[in-house]
Amino acid sequence: MLLLRTRSLTSVAAQEIERLIVSGAIPAGSRLNEQALAARLGISRGPVREAVRGLERQGLVVTVVNQGSYVRSISAEEALELYDLRALLTGQACERLAAAPPPATVPRLSGLVTRMERAAEADDAPGYYALNLDFHAALLELGAGPRAQRIYDDLGKELNLFRRRALVQPEKMRESNAEHAAILAAIHAGDPVAARAAAEAHVQGGKRRFAASHTPL
Repeated sequence: MLLLRTRSLTSVAAQEIERLIVSGAIPAGSRLNEQALAARLGISRGPVREAVRGLERQGLVVTVVNQGSYVRSISAEEALELYDLRALLTGQACERLAAAPPPATVPRLSGLVTRMERAAEADDAPGYYALNLDFHAALLELGAGPRAQRIYDDLGKELNLFRRRALVQPEKMRESNAEHAAILAAIHAGDPVAARAAAEAHVQGGKRRFAASHTPL
């Protein structure tokens, strides 16, 4: 029972620390203070320490001997490579999705595109970004296998701070969502080739937006 409770606390701690990192609340390069995190979560340092080790395995944290654990910083060059990998995974998922879409695929994706359009019109960058994540997660959930989803999720976590920065201006949000609409149209038409092309073009568009907005962290 104690082992089960420890694992449960570690899972809770990992989810919360990951949320803080991915949201930018703990910036890239910051040292993780295990004692402060434990106090914030109302738990002992043991589960926090195990959670940090797990996040290190995911690539979100790096540990320096005799110094501690830090939120990983990635270079612009690494980020560009991650975009290329995401383009391949997203393209493959959309190709498969257009060939054999599960029931309610189009209404689900269409609803997200509509909500993103409203967020862009309202200049709601945080709201748009959250919906953008939901849209991409839906594409992978519906069109890819579990392993591809896990790989995509890990890539997304590493890129998250960069991607948020590239989608803060209304015109960038509208441009991004027009690309979402093109993906949706190809899936709705049942055209796997067009769906893959639209998906890869969208992620490469994100790469260009990132490059245009990038300043060193």
